[in-house]
Formats: sequence, C-alpha cells, structure tokens
Amino acid sequence: MNRRFFLLGAAALVPACGMMPGQALALAPNSTLIVTRHADRDGEDLNARGRERARALVQAVKDFDIDLIFSPGIKRNLDTAAPLAGARGLAVNRLPQEAPTAGLVQSGAGKTLIWIGNKGNIATIWEDLGLSEPMPIEYGDLHIVRADAQGRVTIERRRYGPD
Repeated sequence: MNRRFFLLGAAALVPACGMMPGQALALAPNSTLIVTRHADRDGEDLNARGRERARALVQAVKDFDIDLIFSPGIKRNLDTAAPLAGARGLAVNRLPQEAPTAGLVQSGAGKTLIWIGNKGNIATIWEDLGLSEPMPIEYGDLHIVRADAQGRVTIERRRYGPD
C-alpha cells in the first residue's frame, strides 16, 4: 500500500518538473546557449594563462546580449565567470554540475545565456540536447548553440584567449 502511494506521488511530480520520462530536452525557439569550459588551471585554481583567458572571455562574447551567466559552484568555474559577470553587471547563477541541462533550458527560454562548465557536465549537456560533436571541452573552446524561431539548432564553434 505505501509503495503504491509512493509511486503515484512520484508520478504526480514528473509533470510538475516540466518533463515526462524519456522526453528529450531542447532549447526553446529564439534561445542561445553559449558553452565554454573553465579556463586553464593548476590544481583547483586558475593559473596565469587561465586568468588571462577568463579576461579574454569578456571580449569573446562582446557581441552577445547575455541575459544570464551560469556555472557550477566550483571555484575555477566561478573565477572564469567573474570578469564577465563584472563587465556585464550580472550575477553568476549556480546550477548543480551533475545535471544542469534542464535548468539551462528552462531559464534560457527566449534568452541568451552562457554556461561555464567542466568536461563532464558539458558532455551531459551535449548528450541531453542531442548536439553534434566536437564538444567545447578544450580550454578556449566557445560554442554558440542557437535555436531559431522554428526551434532548428545550429552550432557555431569559436576559440578565444591565449593559444
């Protein structure tokens, strides 16, 4: 009896999350998701090259009207996001590194946002959205994922910062 109640309760929560089991995630029409990996590091901290790359990110996205900045709450990611956040007067919003895609899709509907992530969560985003490789997992990779008015997705691949 308790198990049946639990299963019914769990099933009632799925629509509240906005997705049915097995439903693929997709960017909403007229949305842009910019994805980059945190900058170069030694250990947990950005090194001199990484700090330079973090500053270069500001220039690399200068032509985008970024509405939101997202990152997991990891120091190297937050340090990479800090110059951009400061230049734009935006907060860095944190999402769990393990499964950020649903939060990005929901928050980014009709907006332009940037995710400053790690290899693992970038791979998760790529898989969840069914995007073509290569993924932006090298330092300085910057991929712009756009969904047009009909929801058709394109990916523009760029590089930024020191090589």
